[in-house]
Amino acid sequence: MGEHKDASRSAETPQRADAQRNRERILAVAVTELTRSADTPLSVIAKKAGVGQGTFYRNFPSREALVMEIYRHELRQVADSADQLLGTREPDRALREWMDRLARFGMTKAGLADAIRQATSSPNGPAKPGHDSLLHATDRLLRACEGAGVIRPGVTADDLILALGGLWQLDPGSDWQPRAARLFDLVMDGLRVGAPGRRTTDAP
Repeated sequence: MGEHKDASRSAETPQRADAQRNRERILAVAVTELTRSADTPLSVIAKKAGVGQGTFYRNFPSREALVMEIYRHELRQVADSADQLLGTREPDRALREWMDRLARFGMTKAGLADAIRQATSSPNGPAKPGHDSLLHATDRLLRACEGAGVIRPGVTADDLILALGGLWQLDPGSDWQPRAARLFDLVMDGLRVGAPGRRTTDAP
């Protein structure tokens, strides 16, 4: 009996892994295609993702469901990356690299603006996800930098997001990366003014 259950579980695991890969492939293709054109037929996205119509609609029963999941997925990826970066980088390096990830999210959001507008415009359509997780991630990064003495004290998550507001003015279809990098470097320079200096745990 136990062996039968173990066999069933092992058979289910590859199926779940395949289903997850299909879902991720659909999302990746959909980001590209819907950024190019908000009216891209779902059948085109399914074909380019290499999945059948049935698989596609099991994952995303409507255009609205697909667009909102892209938005939520990208938002989660950016928010979750804050802790990953803090675990492997110095706090100020983590903050700067996280800005790059925020930029990629911002450009995805800008490119998908028409699709998002269409998805949320109907009265019964899905609500646009909130940005609380993004603000919490920003705050964790800032507090880590403040604790390390590498930025001026007292900067809030709202302050930083406002300072990065110029990002949303960039055209996602342009060569936006160098301009975003210059903006982020300027913001980092500003954050460092008035910093007490890098703190270490080494004995004097």
